[in-house]
Amino acid sequence: MGIGATAGVAAVGGIALSANASDSKTSSSSSSDALVFDPDAYTKLTKTITDTAGTEHKVVYHFWKAITYVAKPVDATYQSLIVSAPVEIDGKAVDASNAPILFANSVGGYMPASVATATEVGGGGSAMGSGAAPSGAPSASASATASAPGANGNTNATGGATSSNQLLALAAGYVVIEPGARGRTLKNSSGEYYGTAPAAIVDLKAAVRYVKANKGRIPGNVERIVSAGTSAGGALSSLLGASGDSPIYDKYLKELGAADASDAIFATGAWCPITDLEHADGAYEWNWGANDLSTGKQVDQTVSKALQVQFAEYQASLKLRGLGGFGPLNARNLDEYMVEQYLEPSATTYLAALSDSARATYLKANTFITWSGGKATFTWADFLTHVGARKKDTPAFDAFDLSAGENNEFGAGTTLARHFTAYGAKNDSTGLSSKRVASDIPAKLDLMNPMHHLVGKANPNRSKHWWIRLGTKDSDTSLTVAANLAARLDNLGDDVNHIYYWDEGHGANTDPADFITWIAQVTGHKARRGK
Repeated sequence: MGIGATAGVAAVGGIALSANASDSKTSSSSSSDALVFDPDAYTKLTKTITDTAGTEHKVVYHFWKAITYVAKPVDATYQSLIVSAPVEIDGKAVDASNAPILFANSVGGYMPASVATATEVGGGGSAMGSGAAPSGAPSASASATASAPGANGNTNATGGATSSNQLLALAAGYVVIEPGARGRTLKNSSGEYYGTAPAAIVDLKAAVRYVKANKGRIPGNVERIVSAGTSAGGALSSLLGASGDSPIYDKYLKELGAADASDAIFATGAWCPITDLEHADGAYEWNWGANDLSTGKQVDQTVSKALQVQFAEYQASLKLRGLGGFGPLNARNLDEYMVEQYLEPSATTYLAALSDSARATYLKANTFITWSGGKATFTWADFLTHVGARKKDTPAFDAFDLSAGENNEFGAGTTLARHFTAYGAKNDSTGLSSKRVASDIPAKLDLMNPMHHLVGKANPNRSKHWWIRLGTKDSDTSLTVAANLAARLDNLGDDVNHIYYWDEGHGANTDPADFITWIAQVTGHKARRGK
């Protein structure tokens, strides 16, 4: 798979962020105490970062190379993090001791993510070159296509986030912490998979606990941690935000020797979060069931319709109310809600930003849109036609032949892949003797689903501030997944900033500067700079 941008340039929804680095002297110190951050063990680096407006910023920062964040790591190559803290921006001293912390994971496809060899900020996003394909990269024995069918211009090599947010955050004076995490393809010499669910979320929680346990030693305000991730990394970011301090992870964290601290975070950023996996097949068919594959082939309509029925039941059980006073949401009005709340405003924003001639050209090529009074209107059916081919066959996530990456995500022991839905298991085509999901699967689904922590008795220690983004042409998942997440959070009274990017695909991040500004707003951060 090709990396989404050349080394030294991070692609951000068509916006280029360039960065050039140079080394300075290294401050040497060491700590023999496990899980105690050494504030003096940094390297002083300089990087020139070009922001989204095209302005260059010379940033001098302290960089801490890979630090193992648990006392009893299964694999320190992945269970480590890097820290970057600015000390001077454009010639002015910066005090980042109380700055927000951007906690940016680069997980894609539930694959392993490593910062073990990173030498600079952005090392977690392979677009920068220093965090590229981990040694646990996919082999022929495991599909690399979970959640994202390969890299594109918006993502790193595994479909996760590039270093765009990290670079902008550093240039804004924030502390940037990039954790690695185990992934589904990792296996030991005995052939046992040790990175499948719930390994990735447990690792990220352990990393947060390490950061919080080192309050006063590690740079930044540990009570103002803002998570960020894309695709499967977006799902993990959402889960991290929803599940803060949930006791269902305690035994896993104890096994790793995680720090005795909170793993709750302040705010959550999630791009195209592919989550709620046990209901993802039904959601996908509700959304894209009428769309053919890129080959022109229609998916099995019997399967598609059965899954749509399941989704309707699930949607009703959520008892959600739409944003903007829309009212109760169900499978019969969800299309109207998606059009009114997200899709038409997305198209309107896109078209309003075009020149008159460019807008006229676009509207001529897309006659399904009515442009009147500065607003775009259209139907759900026409929108689906506009998007075109769906990316995944049916079922999209729990494949009957166990070929989906998500099947691998729920593998266990030496078993590469397993079914995680009753429908998938019942219709297994691989010759399994049992047509039921394994007994441990329900608990693992709870461990991997943010909705588990939000529906019913909501977790009081969840993030209260949410930034959620998705492209309107992203058929890697259903557009309803993020909408349902946002609706539930809004219903709980949380601060939700959720929009869709018009005509953008999987992994898009077309307003990164706005995200950086949003972090300052929700955290109450005011940069402290000297002369």
